[in-house]
Amino acid sequence: MANTETALKDVMSSIEGTIGVALVDYGSGMALGTLGGEGTIDLNVAAAGNTDVVRAKARTMEMLKLNDTIEDMLITLSGQYHVIRPLTSRSGKGLFLYLALDRNRANLAMARHQLRRIEAELEV
Repeated sequence: MANTETALKDVMSSIEGTIGVALVDYGSGMALGTLGGEGTIDLNVAAAGNTDVVRAKARTMEMLKLNDTIEDMLITLSGQYHVIRPLTSRSGKGLFLYLALDRNRANLAMARHQLRRIEAELEV
């Protein structure tokens, strides 16, 4: 099992094209840990803003009476991918991993695969 700091370092080193990563509490919108992003993206602002995205999707699923869980959410920009992955473990309830990738250097399928592996090893 990996702690937050180890997991964030694992993301930065194992996922090609990573710009930055954050572990976020979507109850408060606060980043519990961040790594990377220097000069490219303010991860604390991204954490707060993407909290609204997670909340909106959860409300929409509830209104639609979808009895399902979110694996991840993908936002594609012209130069970046942003991946939001809500944690599914009991200790990770209410948290999500936020990952910003350089679109020209990243392999999205591999990034999602690696993020799923890192999430499974994360102990919050």
